[in-house]
Amino acid sequence: MGEKKIVGILPNYYVHVLDLNTNVPSVEVGPQNLILQDNHKLVAGPLPFVKIPPGHYCVVCDPIDRSKPLEEGKRYELRFGHRDVRLHGEPFPLYPGESLEGTTPSNYTKAVKPLPLIKADYGLHLRALMDIAQDETGVSRKEGDEWQLKGPLTFFPRPEIEIVRHMSPQILTPGHALRLRADQDLTDNSGVPRATGEEWLVRDIGAYLPGVFEEVVDVVEAYTLSPKVALHIQANDHFTDQFGKERHIGDEWLVTDEDTESYIPDVTEEVLKVINLTILSPRQYCVVLDPLGLDGKPRLGCKELRTGPKTFFLHPGEKLQTGIKNAMVLQADEAVVVTAHEEFEDTLPKGKKVHRTPGEHWMIHGPTEYIPRTEIGNIQQRKAIPLNKNEGIYVRDIQTGQVRSVMGPQSYMLQANEELYQKELTPLVEELLKKGGGIGDANIRKMSYFESSVDPALAGNKKRDKTRVVNYRCPSNSAVQVYNYQQKTARVVFGPDLVVLEAHETFNVLFLSAGKPKKEGALITFCLMLGPDFITDHIIVETSDHARLKVALSMNNFFRVERGNPVSEAKLFSVPDFIGFASREVASRIRGRVAGIPFEQFHKYSAEIVRAGVFGKDAEGMIRRELVFPANNLVITNIDVQSIEPVDQQMRDSLSKSVQMAIEIATKSIEMAAHHEAKRTEQQARGELERQKLQNEKESEEARKVLLELQAVAAAVESSGQAKAEAQVRGTTTPPDGFL
Repeated sequence: MGEKKIVGILPNYYVHVLDLNTNVPSVEVGPQNLILQDNHKLVAGPLPFVKIPPGHYCVVCDPIDRSKPLEEGKRYELRFGHRDVRLHGEPFPLYPGESLEGTTPSNYTKAVKPLPLIKADYGLHLRALMDIAQDETGVSRKEGDEWQLKGPLTFFPRPEIEIVRHMSPQILTPGHALRLRADQDLTDNSGVPRATGEEWLVRDIGAYLPGVFEEVVDVVEAYTLSPKVALHIQANDHFTDQFGKERHIGDEWLVTDEDTESYIPDVTEEVLKVINLTILSPRQYCVVLDPLGLDGKPRLGCKELRTGPKTFFLHPGEKLQTGIKNAMVLQADEAVVVTAHEEFEDTLPKGKKVHRTPGEHWMIHGPTEYIPRTEIGNIQQRKAIPLNKNEGIYVRDIQTGQVRSVMGPQSYMLQANEELYQKELTPLVEELLKKGGGIGDANIRKMSYFESSVDPALAGNKKRDKTRVVNYRCPSNSAVQVYNYQQKTARVVFGPDLVVLEAHETFNVLFLSAGKPKKEGALITFCLMLGPDFITDHIIVETSDHARLKVALSMNNFFRVERGNPVSEAKLFSVPDFIGFASREVASRIRGRVAGIPFEQFHKYSAEIVRAGVFGKDAEGMIRRELVFPANNLVITNIDVQSIEPVDQQMRDSLSKSVQMAIEIATKSIEMAAHHEAKRTEQQARGELERQKLQNEKESEEARKVLLELQAVAAAVESSGQAKAEAQVRGTTTPPDGFL
């Protein structure tokens, strides 16, 4: 650095020069031409002065201590860590070590900021960086204190005060409120002390500037109340509500439009739900449980009947038992059965007072409109049951337990102490009723008897109404036995008739043998055919020469019964399986008879042998005409052998050959007899023909003779008539003698 350096400094500019000998920096301001000595060094500059326009400020960091005089050649004492706020004034340079907050010395425009302007209803959140003896409001502050300045004003920053944030107001419109929470103990704008965490509402319409320690939780919207809407409120704390009523924790009440048109619940209030208006129109009613008493508290366990037309809100604790119901409109054939659950005084339609006791039943008949009282329950609506002829129902008295049947034609109304009784039948009887009274294979002949007795009401998969009287169409010339298990008696119904079961009666089911050969229980029925009928069966017999034969039989039978005689009628069903019984008895007699007869004799005279074995012979040796079973008065009147087949195959083949030969011999004999008879008839016819020819010729000659005689007579008459006529003609043409 042999040459001297010259630094031109303009007005309002400065440079920082370092003395290399003392290592002390200095500030040189313009206007001047600064000649740098050998021991001087230009550290910074030239730099413009810091200019602060009106209404602006800047912050100088680590400023020099201006309380001490500045001596040339000595180091400036900096207040490290301090800040100095500079307002509008003369431009100034920055001393070595000083800096502008937020920018560099060469471009300090960003460091110059406008003074904070606080508009009306706005605020400034401030914090003390150190203890302050007195702030703008004349209040001493401690380090860390925070407070708020409200506008309108211009804030002049101070180095010991930090601007935390600008605060904007909350605008409250009608129907809204501001919910605030205290972050620490404070006194709100209304002068009310608030504890940390406490919440409250600000309801004043307009702008509200929350305090420094006031946190905006929410903007609460008001509930609009109308004549059809109310609020169910619950208290979460002990307080006095908006209407001046003292509330305790857990209290519940209703706010309606009669209290206010719009309602903003307080922080200590909770809206449980919105209650809609309950509307009862005419002929409607409801039962309110736990209704509100005169003291404003629910009457637990009580009920209140409310009838229309009426409107009301359900208060807290109140609830509808079963909702809104329509009044019961009873017609002339309708009634209701009611039961008293509590003791009360009832008023009859004519004004008479009746004392009702719990458990008492009674009926209310139509036509009327009925709304049950709260003391009444177990309401059963009933309608008269129309019953046609031969229709009926089973009715049970719930007091005595007695069951009876009610038959038509009539319209029957169940009484208060009566109910419909469901008559249970065994599954077998139910199936028999569906099938017309008989169950068995389709190839059983007697199954056709039951087709006419099938009840259309039970056809298909339809189920029987168990409260209706059970009936059965008994076919013609048949009998059905009905047993009364309560009285232990039986009665017999003869067809064609309708069997009607009383409450304690049931059908006597018969398990009959059927098929060929007979199989026990193949036919199940409660209908006994009285006959005349026939029974077919296949039996095995053995002759004296040990020929085993299968004989197909057909027996005519009928029951000999004296109707109206209980003893005779009861005998009909004394044998449960009369078909099997008769078949076994007849088969036993035939086997005993055939056992002493050889095959050839039995084969030739089978019908006579069977009839003699079954019916027996009288004292004169004649075969009896019938077989009577005294046990049930079954009469066998005739028996026919339909076929005889050997059981052994070889014997069956031999019998078949012999039968075939006998048939051929009989056929040839018949042919020869027929041929002879034809010849004889032919000769007889020829003789008759010749005789007829001769007779015809004789008759012809006689007729010719008569004809000739008639012709002769006719000729004589003709000739005499002609002569007479000629004579008459002559007499008329010749005059008499006197005229000549």
